[in-house]
Amino acid sequence: MTTRLQPGDPAPDFTLPTDDGREVTLSDLRGQRVIVYFYPAAMTPGCTKQACDFSDSIDRLQAEGLTVLGISPDQPEKLAKFRERDGLGITLLSDPGKEVLTAYGAFGEKKLYGKLVQGVIRSTFVIDAEGKVELAQYNVKATGHVAKLRRDLGLGAA
Repeated sequence: MTTRLQPGDPAPDFTLPTDDGREVTLSDLRGQRVIVYFYPAAMTPGCTKQACDFSDSIDRLQAEGLTVLGISPDQPEKLAKFRERDGLGITLLSDPGKEVLTAYGAFGEKKLYGKLVQGVIRSTFVIDAEGKVELAQYNVKATGHVAKLRRDLGLGAA
């Protein structure tokens, strides 16, 4: 069974490559709130909808002091194509070994079309300025997720 994070837990630190060759380390972002969201695969319909939703909301989220990191098991090259194709303005990170996905409980057993499979569990976390989990949401819906997240964080309508 996959261990799920709870509010108050320390957020597992990570360093992952971006789509443009940089690396991002979560602990380097201490002092700011960070939304870390995990999605199954770049350029699929649901993941595209979710990434575009975060991208369309990035200015408002940043104005609220939030940084957004999207993580999938895709290679950086595929993420670069995803960013270019959809004009994404968020940071995309590659976790092909699924170590970070697993550390956050975002990889494991899930139902897909009625069958139990191993895969990415669409999940979102808000990490506070001290590096602790403020909000942990598993099995989120791709559509409408950013609006729900804004409500859950008390940020009001987008």
